[in-house]
Amino acid sequence: MLILGRKAGESLVIGDHITVAILSAEPGGGVTLGIDAPKDMLILRKELQQAVSSNQEAASAEASARLITALESVLAHPPKEESGGQEGEV
Repeated sequence: MLILGRKAGESLVIGDHITVAILSAEPGGGVTLGIDAPKDMLILRKELQQAVSSNQEAASAEASARLITALESVLAHPPKEESGGQEGEV
């Protein structure tokens, strides 16, 4: 992790296309940032990213549990084969 000291009005550059500007810094520790990045780049607060990941994991686990239950049901009670006609007929 890179740790930098910046003051209001200063900025930093990440790669070729991202600029983070310090817009204001409050004595209580609050900082207001401005981020200039390409529109196609997703920028999320970390807590929001974690919530999205948790929701995706929970949805995946729920879908997996339903799939396992359905498969177990089919394996326990396989569908009966239907006869498509009578054998031996000409």
